Amino acid sequence: MATVTELKAVLKDTLEKRGVLGHLKARIRAEVFNALDDDREPRPSLSHENLLINELIREYLEFNKYKYTASVLIAESGQPVVPLDRQFLIRELNAFEESKDNSM
Repeated sequence: MATVTELKAVLKDTLEKRGVLGHLKARIRAEVFNALDDDREPRPSLSHENLLINELIREYLEFNKYKYTASVLIAESGQPVVPLDRQFLIRELNAFEESKDNSM
């Protein structure tokens, strides 16, 4: 019969392989930040420039599959949950899009 320590190790490995453990850790981290966030001190308004910068960071994080880090960014920055339209970003940044892989 397996020991409690062995069962914990197998459970941890299984959750890591499924990506659940990382998600849980990121969610707990975000909730801790939210709990520590002082609601009495208002967050500065998100400037147009910071909105664009945060959106580029979010796109980078999501492209590299750092979705949990992206969720913390959104929670802490006040960035809209729904991503900005890619064409809007391209126009605002005077960038161009590579047609073969939709990268900027």
